[in-house]
Amino acid sequence: MNFPVIGIIGGMGPQAGLDLAAKVIAETQATTDQDHLPVALLSYSHLIGDRSAYVFGEPVLNPAIAISSIACKLSELGVQVAGIPCNSAHAPQIFDELTRSLEGTGIRILHLIQETIRYIREILPDLNRIGCLSTLSVHRLGLYRSALENAGYTPIMPPDEIAEQVVHRAIFDPEYGIKAQPAPTTRTAQSMVYSALDECRKTGAEAVILGCTELPLAVSSAEDLPLIDPARALARALIRETTPQKLRPL
Repeated sequence: MNFPVIGIIGGMGPQAGLDLAAKVIAETQATTDQDHLPVALLSYSHLIGDRSAYVFGEPVLNPAIAISSIACKLSELGVQVAGIPCNSAHAPQIFDELTRSLEGTGIRILHLIQETIRYIREILPDLNRIGCLSTLSVHRLGLYRSALENAGYTPIMPPDEIAEQVVHRAIFDPEYGIKAQPAPTTRTAQSMVYSALDECRKTGAEAVILGCTELPLAVSSAEDLPLIDPARALARALIRETTPQKLRPL
């Protein structure tokens, strides 16, 4: 049976792209190899500039240009729907330019943050106070804060000090950070993420979004605190938009 090809624009970071591909497999109803969906993952990290540096005004090329080029390569493989496992790439100054550049190409990029909000409605319909841990760019731009507010939720964000000194370092530190050591992640990074989750719990969060696609590499569960994985939300959305009959029930 011919299934539509799911596209993944990886490399932001590379392990997050692999993680999204694995979650597409996990969320697919299948009993044999042949039952699984075709997935095209292009991980061209060397071509894509730092998303945070760009949104903070540093003189680097808009990452949307490279991402668009990679999306067009996926289109040549027959991909019509793709996802980007990087929250920072969904900052308006990047994602809006990407969307404009792909007009008329026949490929559509699902919006990771919007799909995460939709996923929260599905799996946690009775909760309202939603926390979020993320990179500094996502935190400072308020990407999840505004998305949650627009959806009627009460966002519970960590203090700037926690975002900068704990979450950011857990992701980016060159010695123990998740980007430097993604598989497996270090105990130091894991401990820092759990301490940030505790801060969200103390300030009233009923659930927490792991708003950097590398954070689920370090933590998968927290006692008495539901964790929301945007990569899983995106994986399910990619299946829903290409082959909905293959989507595993929640």
